[in-house]
Amino acid sequence: MDSLSLLGDGLASAISPENLLYAAIGVLLGTFVGVLPGIGPAMAVALLLPVTAGLEATQAFIMFAGIYYGGMYGGSTTSILLNTPGESASVMTAIEGNKMAKKGRAAQALATAAVGSFIAGTLGTLGVVFFAPALASIAVDIGAPSYFAIALMSVVLVTAVLGASKLRGFIALFLGLTIGLVGLDLNTGQPRLDLGMTQLADPLNVVVVAVGIFALGEALWVAAHLRRTPLQITPVGQPFLGRDDWRRSWGPWLRGTALGFPFGAIPAGGAETPTFLSYIAEKKLTKHPEEFGHGAIEGVAGPEAANNASAAGTLVPLLALGLPVTATASIMLAAFRSYGIVPGPQLMDEQPDLVWTLLASLLIGNTLLLIINLPLAPAWARLLRIPRPQLYAGILFFATLGAYATNVDPFDILLLLVFGLLGLAMRRFGIPVLPLILGVILGPLMEMKLREALTISDGSPSALVSEPLAVVVYVFIVLAVAGPPLVRRLRGGGSDRNTPEREKELV
Repeated sequence: MDSLSLLGDGLASAISPENLLYAAIGVLLGTFVGVLPGIGPAMAVALLLPVTAGLEATQAFIMFAGIYYGGMYGGSTTSILLNTPGESASVMTAIEGNKMAKKGRAAQALATAAVGSFIAGTLGTLGVVFFAPALASIAVDIGAPSYFAIALMSVVLVTAVLGASKLRGFIALFLGLTIGLVGLDLNTGQPRLDLGMTQLADPLNVVVVAVGIFALGEALWVAAHLRRTPLQITPVGQPFLGRDDWRRSWGPWLRGTALGFPFGAIPAGGAETPTFLSYIAEKKLTKHPEEFGHGAIEGVAGPEAANNASAAGTLVPLLALGLPVTATASIMLAAFRSYGIVPGPQLMDEQPDLVWTLLASLLIGNTLLLIINLPLAPAWARLLRIPRPQLYAGILFFATLGAYATNVDPFDILLLLVFGLLGLAMRRFGIPVLPLILGVILGPLMEMKLREALTISDGSPSALVSEPLAVVVYVFIVLAVAGPPLVRRLRGGGSDRNTPEREKELV
């Protein structure tokens, strides 16, 4: 109850007409910058952080919270409308959200993303209020073997469930893991797959890879078929969620929140793994499996909730331990320090007023995000009424701008073109895109945690099963992969061959 009273004090200091105006401005600015393809919430926050300079701490925090949540929602908007993830955690939203948009349900996809963001962000922030100290102490005890096991579970499960052809899925995964090897070896400093180019000494930016595969690959595919297909204007559809949409979304919102928050609270975690796992869970639990890959609303609601809950969860290690586990959290840490906040175990005792004002500001910013952006969903959806040549020309422009802005390096534009051509080839041969992106994201993390585990044990493989959580995850992987075929065989369910209808891949 003490936490609720402190949160109430924070709300009392944060709520005023002037502060609410700053929050609304932050939400609008964050959304408008976040919708630029390739920008993402981290860059939106970095670009707009100077706007808060000169404000008092309370005003700066509430405007900063609006920018933070607005940038996250803006990244989801580009994923749904333009098939262009602004960050790696928005990849799952693009898979089903863009298919919904093409079916004339863009407004519903944007609305379920907004409502899911609000629910997950609110519950996640309340989770920080009540559970930050306890979760922080648990998170510190999770070691490299468990991290490696969880990352391996994400890789195996996503590759196994996407598409009818597991061979094509593992081909895409192999490509992604190979791309993730580019750069200097962390232990020896030896260059890997750099092709003699100094620009490839650093790991490839995931945003450049994702924007190239999704946005540029989509634009090239449309251009290749433009003359052979009639010009169509995508309908906007009904402006708000219907009763059936609400019924199908509330479960994924809650499950996504439950998955995302603990992963965000784990140092060195992030939103990618819970969004992937949320998509898998909803694909298994849905009563409409035929819609997955063709615009299932559960595939938007669950991952979006997981993404936002994870973003709220990152405040646990940030405030309780002083560990920024994502790029956005790193920028937030810099903002905190500029106002004299030094995150760590004693933060809530030494500066309670600033901390509770920050948490209250996050709740206010999250609420205003819903109030402002839910009515705007049909307006955003009208972008799809632009004729395809003009629409994809704009996508190419902003995608190139976003790729260049990540490192301000013209070489990234060349990489964007290379990955765009790769995305086109993958669509041509029916190879699913998601395992590739997953390999690029989680491959380096798996390598790092595997090396940490083996280093601690002097190279003994037994270290990989030295933690109970890791053993549980490995058992789950075996059951999830080998269980369904074994059950079908025991039941005499016939051959596992792919039918022509199931042969179409999720691209």
